[in-house]
Amino acid sequence: MTSPQIGPTGLRARALGPDLARGFMLLFIAVANSHYFIQSPAILGGFPQDGSAVDNALILLTATLVDGRAFPLFGLLFGYGVAQIARRQAETGRDPRAVRRLLWRRSLFLVVVGFIDGLLFYVGDILAAYGVLLFLGVWAIRWKDRTILIVALLFFLLTAMPSDGSMTISPDGPDAAMLPANPLTGIVDRIAFYPFIAFLGPIGFACPFLIGLWAGRRRILEQAAQHVKLLTWTAVVGISLSIVGGLPIALVLAGVNDKPDREGLNLIGTLHDATGVLGGFGYAALISLIAVWIGRGHGRITEAVAAVGQRSLTCYLIQSVVWAVAFNPYFADLSGDLTVTTTALLAFATWLGTVALAYWMHLHSYRGPMETLVRRFTYGRSAAVISAV
Repeated sequence: MTSPQIGPTGLRARALGPDLARGFMLLFIAVANSHYFIQSPAILGGFPQDGSAVDNALILLTATLVDGRAFPLFGLLFGYGVAQIARRQAETGRDPRAVRRLLWRRSLFLVVVGFIDGLLFYVGDILAAYGVLLFLGVWAIRWKDRTILIVALLFFLLTAMPSDGSMTISPDGPDAAMLPANPLTGIVDRIAFYPFIAFLGPIGFACPFLIGLWAGRRRILEQAAQHVKLLTWTAVVGISLSIVGGLPIALVLAGVNDKPDREGLNLIGTLHDATGVLGGFGYAALISLIAVWIGRGHGRITEAVAAVGQRSLTCYLIQSVVWAVAFNPYFADLSGDLTVTTTALLAFATWLGTVALAYWMHLHSYRGPMETLVRRFTYGRSAAVISAV
């Protein structure tokens, strides 16, 4: 008799839908993060207000379809992955306490890596926030479905309350923590800033995480063919509401409508962020439906994007390095030179670079280096080696 495999899922056994969603998610994150580095005399929501017509068109598309939509997708897929890990461990007969310890090790890894990335490369890194969320969220694994959905709804309502703290309506450009004059001062500034992201971030990410946990229990994204009706409704309703809720602030950011007063900005900014959560759910559903339509006869492009999803942590951290090199004053210092259009092109080129790298690793059956580390830290050396085949 052979003992059950307790490590992570092997690359060849992974479902297409979740990996394809993670691959496209990293494109959304690259576009969403990069424009906040742009310096300009007039900034609103991370966008210069004195750009060209092409810039304004891109602002309209980015604010409507990407900003505030990428991170809910990230959170949902993160929760979904946690549910997959918990299910696999339960199937091997491991007791809940052992599963919690395993996930706590994973959360510790994310906190440490996020801390290093936030200090050295990208101050807006959210990995530590997800590590903290996972540390607390392990208790939700044993909750009943109804409890998960109710708590998710409560967090959604909490974050949907009007507030002037949304990045969507911030009139400030990149500060010294984001674009430090030198590495040493950057570390000092970021140490003070980092705890806010690590400990307040989980509040905003809790709803998508819990919905992902709930969906992962049912393997909805993996077995999308069995949930076509649910996924179709989620895609149509979620994306439609996301567009409707995102347009008011997007039209202001793009210069189509006049800027309202502070109270009006708070209202449409909150509407943008709240409907963005629904948009993230809609994107996950749409990409899963596309995976069903493509089937197993998919071509190289699909395979390459899915390869990024299989190595999402490595590819995400590569983006942080690119932003540091491109924008920091002690490196290329492009923050004052790039426009919304050229920054979007940089983001797209960065994502394409990770697609090419991930596909090369896929062809040679290599996991990403960070995926190897997190699995070794979580499961131990032997399980990480077995899972790579």
